[in-house]
Amino acid sequence: MNFKDAIKSIIKPHENDVLNPLTTIWGENLDASHILSEYPRPQLRREQFISLNGLWDYAVTNNDLFPSSFDGKILVPFSPEAPLSGVGHILQPLETLWYRTSIFSNDQKVKQGMRLLLHFGAIDYEATLYINDTYVLSHQGGYLPFTADITPYLQSENNTLILKVKDATDTTEQTRGKQTLHRGGIFYTPQSGIWQSVWMEWVPACYIQNLWFETDYDAHKVTAHVTVWGSNSLPEITMQVFAEDNLIISKKSSLPDIEFILPEQDFRCWSPEDPFLYRVKFTLGEDTIESYFAMRLYTMEEHEGKPIFCLNHKPYFLMGVLDQGYWPDGLYTAPSDEALIYDIATMKELGFNMLRKHIKIEPARWYYHCDRLGMIVCQDMVNGGGKYSMPLISYFPTLFPGLSGHFKDSHYNMLSRKDKNMRLQWEQECKEMMEYLRFFPSIAIWCPFNEGWGQFDAARITGWMRELDSSRLIDSTSGWFDQNCGDFISVHNYFRPLSVPAKKWKHRGFFLSEYGGFACHIKDHSSVDRIFGYKRYDTLEEFRTAYNTFINESLLPLKEQGLSGAVYTQLSDVEEEVNGLLSYDRKINKLIP
Repeated sequence: MNFKDAIKSIIKPHENDVLNPLTTIWGENLDASHILSEYPRPQLRREQFISLNGLWDYAVTNNDLFPSSFDGKILVPFSPEAPLSGVGHILQPLETLWYRTSIFSNDQKVKQGMRLLLHFGAIDYEATLYINDTYVLSHQGGYLPFTADITPYLQSENNTLILKVKDATDTTEQTRGKQTLHRGGIFYTPQSGIWQSVWMEWVPACYIQNLWFETDYDAHKVTAHVTVWGSNSLPEITMQVFAEDNLIISKKSSLPDIEFILPEQDFRCWSPEDPFLYRVKFTLGEDTIESYFAMRLYTMEEHEGKPIFCLNHKPYFLMGVLDQGYWPDGLYTAPSDEALIYDIATMKELGFNMLRKHIKIEPARWYYHCDRLGMIVCQDMVNGGGKYSMPLISYFPTLFPGLSGHFKDSHYNMLSRKDKNMRLQWEQECKEMMEYLRFFPSIAIWCPFNEGWGQFDAARITGWMRELDSSRLIDSTSGWFDQNCGDFISVHNYFRPLSVPAKKWKHRGFFLSEYGGFACHIKDHSSVDRIFGYKRYDTLEEFRTAYNTFINESLLPLKEQGLSGAVYTQLSDVEEEVNGLLSYDRKINKLIP
């Protein structure tokens, strides 16, 4: 073990650092009148929608009373902490963030019986919605979308939307990811309020509310699960399936689950090398939506005596990279759709076929781009819990990895999970995440817990996750505190020579779910002069040489020993953590001369 590098990586808060202002090319070219203007929900797309992204009124108060005046303008959907929002304020746990904007009704559509749906991509963390001073709904959880039918609250012309937001960040056990009020090391600037697109759409009185596809790869069978709103009995739905531009299936059904078999001549499987998507069109009365699905299968199958990851029944090595989805100008929010595409496409160009979406849930368009570009996803659940004991969850398992597997995660207090209600809230949000993201075929692995951050009852959690979705694999405890469950023996290794254990694996594959972390600070492209990483290099030439040697000589030979996959840390620098393959502003690709 390299103790020198391990000691240098001890995590400390550096909240007094002033971050250097960095911008991406997409942030520099931002048009405030067209912010993230693409249809936000590509898995269930209608022809028209109304984007509410743009300038809203905002105010920050020290109580829950409606403000007598507003402080200024905020550029939605960027959080007030993000430079692109134009606010520059870190919301404190006892403060309240208020939003106000105007929305316009359409009396003619209301008279025709149509409904106006208001969609929020994500609001961190507790949100209360008012339309024309009337309470509509409340929502808890900072990472998932929610919708309100605001038709009953509309006036004939102008309408006022008010949103009240509270966010305790890391002062309670709520889900928060890498956010902290005391940033430093691997924990970053927090964000609050709206951070994904806000939009509206008119729908008929009876409309398709939700949709996902269940696929049986071996039988070539697909089941479209359709949820309809506004009718006691399901009216007839027309479904058309297209392979490229060719109509291959046309079917009418009055059942919520529509089953069909793909013809042998039209069967085409999905993979990163050939990310083929079938296009689907549904018509329900006056409602028409477009969607897609893919045929692929993720399994653990025995190969030369060891279980390994397989794609479509064939051994497939997961060459992954850790993707935290942070941006210097937008923080949680990518400045544009092109920025999302850039990260995915660039990692493919560098030879990666998998992204581990780390401790964050992205907007739907990110997963759609992974589907269409061909990038497998390992999806983390967002961590929560109380204040972490770094000696227990970081230093001890790093120094003594063999002992950490004997620690039982029923010790709720030790792993910062003493609040039963917040454990139940985490389970509810995990369930909602899986139900929302199960649509996207690129997601291959669910990962509920990382390095013991708020971990609890992993064996039980793994069991009910498998009941919710048996089509994907589960990395139950990424890093350490293994509870002998899930599909992988999942290891983080930054300081020891890489290896694959020779012991009997039984039914689980070996997954190097984090490694690497090579740091290279780039002047004028880093947030602070302080360097955090697991091995440091002074020049890009040294960094490239070390990376290529490490991959070719230390990692790739392990494939022959049964390694299922590996996740390099990480896609881009984030604040003082400069161990990315890209600089934080995405202007430097450290691997390309």
